[in-house]
Amino acid sequence: MHVAGLDGETDFDGWRKAARAFRLAGVRPERAGFRIGPGADGLFDESLPPPASGAAAFSVPQSFVGLAQEVILHRSGDRFDLLYRLLWRLGDEPDLMKIVTDPDVADALGRAKNVSRASHKMKAFVRFRQVEDEAGEHWIAWFEPAHRVLEKTAPFFARRFTAMRWSILTPDGAAYWDGQVLALGPPATRDMAPAEDEMEEFWKTYYASTFNPARLKTRAMQGEMPRRYWKNLPEAALIPELVARSEVRTEAMVSAPAPEPNARLAKTLSRMNPDRSFEEGFVPSTLAELDQAVQACRRCPLWRDATQGVCGEGPKKAKLMIVGEQPGDQEDLAGHPFVGPAGRVLDLALDEAGIDRDDVFVTNAVKHFKHEPRGKRRLHKTPSTGEVSACRWWLDAERRLVKPRVIVTLGATAALGVLSRKVAVTRERGRGIDLPDGAKALLTVHPSYLLRIPDAAARAGERSRFVADLKQARSLL
Repeated sequence: MHVAGLDGETDFDGWRKAARAFRLAGVRPERAGFRIGPGADGLFDESLPPPASGAAAFSVPQSFVGLAQEVILHRSGDRFDLLYRLLWRLGDEPDLMKIVTDPDVADALGRAKNVSRASHKMKAFVRFRQVEDEAGEHWIAWFEPAHRVLEKTAPFFARRFTAMRWSILTPDGAAYWDGQVLALGPPATRDMAPAEDEMEEFWKTYYASTFNPARLKTRAMQGEMPRRYWKNLPEAALIPELVARSEVRTEAMVSAPAPEPNARLAKTLSRMNPDRSFEEGFVPSTLAELDQAVQACRRCPLWRDATQGVCGEGPKKAKLMIVGEQPGDQEDLAGHPFVGPAGRVLDLALDEAGIDRDDVFVTNAVKHFKHEPRGKRRLHKTPSTGEVSACRWWLDAERRLVKPRVIVTLGATAALGVLSRKVAVTRERGRGIDLPDGAKALLTVHPSYLLRIPDAAARAGERSRFVADLKQARSLL
């Protein structure tokens, strides 16, 4: 038995060098072995033989090299032997890698798929926790990948969280990013990573708010989020309770009596002429009438995929109007504006700015939820200029009825709806802009932008600027 020693579990270069030597020496797969550490040292082990006389140089297809680099990361103990068996066979079967039904090829492809899946799960389920050290803010994560994918996956985090100083600790090794250089280190243990941080409760609240019991499929959820990862996910602690309560919540939704037909909406629709535009055929005289009429809006195609139109809410004569982009997933289902995660951020910022949400009229530039399906999820999609222009009729009607003195626009789409022109929010934010009806507009960012900032310091700074913009709006009143 000829045995070659490798420097580590993922020593691809060492395996390739040894496998090439075995192949040139004519060592058959059943006589070749690989072990981590020194090579031949057993009672029946033989040292690496010299190349066979007349052995010709050989090459393998690039597809095999790429496959081998993936399979080497698999945790199976016989992966080196499988790869050498394929290498040996390629000498007589140069098209072997194209035969995906071959048992060895299929086995290798299956292991490579498992490695790729483990890398994907690492990207999805790593949870950083914040600590402070002598160098300042440091984000640390503990993760136990199904296969040895740390070195393969770490560059993704370096690209994704360039501005953060972070460490990912695993039983196989550790990855460190200082903002400039990605470095690898020795294996770590769970106690070397923090157990929790102050952001965890915020994240749990956000996760729970996105849970929809009517869409729950436990088996599908566990297929995408296997239980083996739960122990390191803070939100996983909520799953058993959310699942347990889902049946009761769903039953209550189903057993709730159907609402009576909306008589006022039917009356409103009867007054509208479908062959004429809204400008010519119908002008709402109250906010309630406008809210009913928007359900029949066909000014653009967005109504086709939305659950309902969502108009603004607030006092009939509010001095301050806040305009967002469009309803989100939760707003589309609930029929009320700013009730999702971005709405909670807005509520907290308003409170900090000294503004009572009950005194504010909140609405959106576009009244129907524009999205694209991604599996069972509905992903937000930015409305087009044409869709914003089509929906401006409703926003103008709200402005005419409410007559606000100050209008705060959240993001570029909202600014387009109010100002009828494209703007760069970063250049024009925070200052009053005179409008033709005598009101003033003030531009700022959308609260959802704050939720997407990964760096805590940057997020805190942008949130302070957002609150300052709201205070500026209050001063304009």
